[in-house]
Amino acid sequence: MENTKDLTEHTSRAERKRRDSFGMFDGYDSCSEDTSSSSSSDESEEEVAPLQSSLPIIKNNGQVYTYPDGKSGMATCEMCGMVGVRDAFYSKTKRFCSVSCSRSYSSNSKKASILARLQGKPPTKKAKVLQKQPLVAKLAAYAQYQATLQNQAKTKAAVPVEGFSWGNYINSNSFTAAPVTCFKHAPMGTCWGDISEGVRVEVPNTDCSLPTKVFWIAGIVKLAGYNALLRYEGFENDSSLDFWCNVCGSDIHPVGWCATSGKPLVPPRTIQHKYTNWKAFLVKRLTGAKTLPPDFSQKVSESMQYPFKTSMRVEVVDKTHLCRTRVAVVESVIGGRLRLVYEESEDKTDDFWCHMYSPLIHHIGWSRSIGHRFKRSDITKKQDGHFDAPPHLFMKVKEVDTAGEWFKEGMKLEAIDPLNLSAICVATIRKVLADGYLMIGIDGSEAADGSDWFCYHATSPSIFPVGFCEINMIELTPPRGYAKLPFKWFDYLRETDSIAAPVKLFNKEVPNHGFHVGMKLEAVDLMEPRLVCVATVTRIIHRLLRIHFDGWEDEYDQWVDCESPDLYPVGWCQLTGYQLQPPAPQSSRDSQSSSSKQKKKAKSQQYKGHKKMTSLQLKEELLDGEEYSFLQGASDQESNGSASYYIKQEP
Repeated sequence: MENTKDLTEHTSRAERKRRDSFGMFDGYDSCSEDTSSSSSSDESEEEVAPLQSSLPIIKNNGQVYTYPDGKSGMATCEMCGMVGVRDAFYSKTKRFCSVSCSRSYSSNSKKASILARLQGKPPTKKAKVLQKQPLVAKLAAYAQYQATLQNQAKTKAAVPVEGFSWGNYINSNSFTAAPVTCFKHAPMGTCWGDISEGVRVEVPNTDCSLPTKVFWIAGIVKLAGYNALLRYEGFENDSSLDFWCNVCGSDIHPVGWCATSGKPLVPPRTIQHKYTNWKAFLVKRLTGAKTLPPDFSQKVSESMQYPFKTSMRVEVVDKTHLCRTRVAVVESVIGGRLRLVYEESEDKTDDFWCHMYSPLIHHIGWSRSIGHRFKRSDITKKQDGHFDAPPHLFMKVKEVDTAGEWFKEGMKLEAIDPLNLSAICVATIRKVLADGYLMIGIDGSEAADGSDWFCYHATSPSIFPVGFCEINMIELTPPRGYAKLPFKWFDYLRETDSIAAPVKLFNKEVPNHGFHVGMKLEAVDLMEPRLVCVATVTRIIHRLLRIHFDGWEDEYDQWVDCESPDLYPVGWCQLTGYQLQPPAPQSSRDSQSSSSKQKKKAKSQQYKGHKKMTSLQLKEELLDGEEYSFLQGASDQESNGSASYYIKQEP
């Protein structure tokens, strides 16, 4: 192992980091040191192949592993209570962390020091630790450990979903989940990096009879959103103890975390007999592998900090009259989702759920600035503690040039019906507002006073040029009562003496979103946006996704933009503490199937859409349709447009 030592000493940390973007194995030292421990110098090294200088070498500090023979591992100073690596402790008995602690043990300060420990106070004596590792390195490791503890305290603990397991659901059906990188608005969506199968992490060892919490190294076997199927190192092809864990949870750490945190690594009991030299085994298996970035937990914590705070005032769509907005107050923030309570609601039950990046919420004064209808509040004075949300917190829309050819009142187009998100309908521009906003109505179902008009921005991915559905083999919903079927745009434009909105005015950009048909995810039921459900991508048309809610009829499907803030990776609910709605049980599907078939013909006439009940409400009466008619909303409406509309896509 002397060659390994020389390679380690002559390979700079910067060079190793350039080879491995994960910064692998910083702080690992017990593999090539000349230590006094009998377990590291006396055992055979023939299991380890010669290490190549081009590989990232495991750095050795003498503070890595706890071996099953019990000769090495962690120790506690009997004087000051410091927990550290046994090999680094003073004297043959390893009872004290330093010379000063050894000498002070029998001094008059012994009783005072022990009393301080019992009271949870830090030791008053600054002990100088005698070990091979420099004091500066030890202090740096301790500082990193403290920072890790602080970050974990800030990160919300994962909340399991009672009665449903994503891991079992995916394993039993061989499903594939959409990767985290598809969701730029979700935690870690923009900094997920190269986390993939094969990445190694340190996790609690549950296959252990020790009374204290110990850890072991595991590799990612399969990824499903935030969730990873892990297998302990040393189990090879044995999947008997594989387990699912949220990668962003507080119990997953980069390789090297135990070393810097003073935590023991202990092999699982099931495989302890397989190797006599676990240190050599780990060097051989881990050299060249990848792990999480050292600041991964900090990034998770930072990505879960949300700028919206409770008591902030915003303008939000009036869910009972789509054509206007009202003032609402942020009541709670969960994972970036806001529970807004309309300002006039005295009992705080008149609420509305949406994501902080939803196009349905705006800063105070937005409606007046663009000419949108607004319901004035009966409350003439702000309530104590309420304050207007700063304008910069809201999602910005793409600037458009309205000086030249632009949308005009009366132009025809196709639009997703916000009262029935499974349908794309014949629609008309009813009013042109400022800053590129349009008021749109669904032909054949509009109220006489225009109270059911809805607002889309010109760049919204929820509006399409005439002919979009036909070209992309999507069923277009004709105006209610229109008798000349099958519907033909040419005939309809002539009969209504109207023109189609120019194709060039629509946003046709398509991002490289990464979604594929069949991928699993967690999606908001926009008919009742307080619900986040198990869902599947069933169709992809450019940037438009058809979202199916598992266990429910296809009539509950919703067209959603690929960049909608109402779509989340598998494991998002567990990470943020939000309640996930599992697939409907078979009994509920059977009862809902018969009722939905009876309502199928009436659905296009009512334009209120269907509602799904939570697992706890399956036997309760559905909520009033009008109150929640908007909640299916169009939270995807502010994303950029879609690609060439006249390139046929496979259904």
